[in-house]
Amino acid sequence: MITGMRDPSTPQAKAPLRTRQAPKQTAYNDIDLTRWKEYDEVSTDSLWVIPSRERSAGHKLDYHGNCVPQILTQMLQRYTKTGETMVDFFLGSGTSAIEAHRLGRHCVGVEIQPRMAAYVQEKIDDLGIGETTRIITGDSTDKIWTGRKIRNALQEFNVDQCQFAFLHPPYADIIQFSNLEKDLSNAGSTDGFLEEFEKVASLAFELLEKGRFAAVVIGDKYTNGELIPLGFYCMDRMNRVGFKTKSIIVKNMTGNERGKGRTSNLWRYRALAGGFYLFKHEYVIVFQKP
Repeated sequence: MITGMRDPSTPQAKAPLRTRQAPKQTAYNDIDLTRWKEYDEVSTDSLWVIPSRERSAGHKLDYHGNCVPQILTQMLQRYTKTGETMVDFFLGSGTSAIEAHRLGRHCVGVEIQPRMAAYVQEKIDDLGIGETTRIITGDSTDKIWTGRKIRNALQEFNVDQCQFAFLHPPYADIIQFSNLEKDLSNAGSTDGFLEEFEKVASLAFELLEKGRFAAVVIGDKYTNGELIPLGFYCMDRMNRVGFKTKSIIVKNMTGNERGKGRTSNLWRYRALAGGFYLFKHEYVIVFQKP
């Protein structure tokens, strides 16, 4: 018999049956790492090009500067499990609350403008998602009163701390959102804005569970012919209160702008005349609480 050939008189052994591997998961999401190739919808790249803002499931482009829903989709899939709770410290038009409900999560949202908080509450009620959402009218720089309100809301979801913190502040004074003194868009200076932002970051750090994640969505600005890198300044303030930086994602701004129209040509002229480049991006910076 030639070496390597099977003797035909010997019964052939059956191939062992393949058994499915037990799921392998991290402590902070539902992704099964044994099936990691199946999660094409979850991005792991640091450059995000989103052609247009999602407008289904109750999302609307109804507020200047509101967050792109797809950012929340990615963050919640990567950094939370079904049934967990996030806190949005700058709720705005309620994008995070809608997306959290759609993905089976809870959301506590803080909005400084009473009229805006009432508008979002009405929207939430109309969508029938009040059971997963708590809206707080308050100032996120106030650790005592607003902090107490957030803790009370978290307890309604049977948790003492949140599993994800989301911060999408005004980009300093680029857009004035209200006349309220404590509105960060009225801070008056970059240093003043950063000092107030750090207070919010500190509250987020206190309210977030150890080992869990936070995200800041922020863009830069120009003032008096100088680039002000708000994104990196805010990252530094998050680090100061104890967060560790995990990733910096660059996202395009296309699809979430209002009222640009004919002014685009004017800004192109100004860029050519002033030696600068037009902002087409913003940052999604991810942090972890040690």
